[in-house]
Amino acid sequence: MKKDLFKSLLLFFGVSLASATINAQTARVQVIHNSADALVEEVDVYLGNTLLLDDFAFRTASAFIDAPAGSLITISVAPSSSTSVLDAIADFDYTLTDGETYILVADGIVSPMGYAPATPFGLSVYAMGREEASTSGETDVLVHHGSTDAPTVDVVEVGVGAGTIVNDAPYGAFSGYLELATDDYVLEVRNSAGTVTVASYDAPLATLGLEDSALVVLASGFLDPSVNSNGPAFGLWVALPEGGDLIELPVSKSRVQVIHNSADAAAATVDVYLNGDMLLDNFAFRTASPFVDLNSGVTNSIAIAPGNSMSVLDALVTIDYNLESGATYILVADGIISGSGYAPATPFSVEVYDMGREVATVSTNTDVLVHHGSTDAPTVDAVETGAGAGTIVNDASYGDFAGYLELATADYIIAIKDETGTTTVASYSAPLASLNLDGEAIVVLASGFLDPSVNSNGPAFGLWVALAAGGNLVELPVGYASIDKSNTAQPIIFPNPANENLTINLNGFAAESIQIISMDGKVVYNNTIVAENFQLDLSSVENGFYLVQLTNVNGVNSQTIQVIK
Repeated sequence: MKKDLFKSLLLFFGVSLASATINAQTARVQVIHNSADALVEEVDVYLGNTLLLDDFAFRTASAFIDAPAGSLITISVAPSSSTSVLDAIADFDYTLTDGETYILVADGIVSPMGYAPATPFGLSVYAMGREEASTSGETDVLVHHGSTDAPTVDVVEVGVGAGTIVNDAPYGAFSGYLELATDDYVLEVRNSAGTVTVASYDAPLATLGLEDSALVVLASGFLDPSVNSNGPAFGLWVALPEGGDLIELPVSKSRVQVIHNSADAAAATVDVYLNGDMLLDNFAFRTASPFVDLNSGVTNSIAIAPGNSMSVLDALVTIDYNLESGATYILVADGIISGSGYAPATPFSVEVYDMGREVATVSTNTDVLVHHGSTDAPTVDAVETGAGAGTIVNDASYGDFAGYLELATADYIIAIKDETGTTTVASYSAPLASLNLDGEAIVVLASGFLDPSVNSNGPAFGLWVALAAGGNLVELPVGYASIDKSNTAQPIIFPNPANENLTINLNGFAAESIQIISMDGKVVYNNTIVAENFQLDLSSVENGFYLVQLTNVNGVNSQTIQVIK
């Protein structure tokens, strides 16, 4: 096809094929269609009277072709339905230089109305084009500003720290080639002062296999489509030397999970807005969103409003974040909104952890991020007492994240102790293996109130798990608790683990009823105690972890002990 086109061009200029090999002067030319005006979504391009490109679509590029040099040529743009060059809507005259390589970009507006600003349609010409990188192993990048409603901009590379790579580029400008090591980059388009990021994009030159290539990156489309006939939105698009459809550079994204851990009754359900739009509707206490993509490099405004709010204008709290490209964030809402009824009334806030994980780093592990989100709980330690792992979290204060624990997927017992490590506040089962959490990354949150009586009788303290998939948090069952701490009598339960039978010796503990509760909260056994020593038949109970709860008739004394079948 290229040979036939060259033949047509030679014939058009009256050059015989016999003499062409000796006398013809030629230049190399690539044409890129970047006009976002709907009226010229597809065009015909003529070179003189010869149809050069038929039905040439917006955001496509021709391959490099040979064009006559040394004499005046006319390039005409006509509607895609044209029958000849006489239908042209724009003509451009050029004299190309022999041996040069040209890149011609069609930008601007043809329509008389519907666009603001209505920057006139034109061809921007770059006369030092390249078809391949000047240095082997690199990628040469020519940047062109072709967005009619975008201001003068800077382009700043923030992924590998290359800094400002394009400075003060106005509409219609070419920046000149950047000779880059073939790597994956993150590009922020900023205002000319370099202070406001318009958008952030991934430029994965290595991932796309663009080593040794020379390409054109174009600012394309409208920053504000609403005043531009709802035309295509702004983006960065890549033209390759071989032509074809332009390749869109993806908007840089971050991964974000939101967890609702505010135990204030006024925030039992909330609406979460992102940049004024509803992100999470009626988001309940002790639930988590799945991980979602949010634009990075730009300011994201997250607003928390009461459940069933009408709009973001009802927001109780608004917090702005600038997220880094490729990072994974966990956002936890803690604290108190109400003006009274809570002690202490720690203000509502959203705590941010910027090194989140969606899966464990090792497939046979469970990665556990611990967060202290209980407003009336002191600084605590978390000590693993089942497998003997010892202190796994040291001196965690309200609002803290402890960082990921990379644990072999097993069943653990976690004792929550005061910061001295001497007094156990509560003990919990963490049955990572029984819950099939191999390869998972989870968040364990201290949640609720140690003393609900001075916190509007709100939810009691516990450890709750947020899974990467989101949904309702999973409560870690109490491993051992004593409501009557003055009672020193301790029941004896054996064998533990048990097979068919479980023997219980109350050992002086005054209990009148017994329940056996599965890890999902189902009561599998419930009966009255009639003897100091007795045996339970577990043959009909599935293997797993259970809680044996011994209670007197008034519930004043209670013991809960974990057993394994």
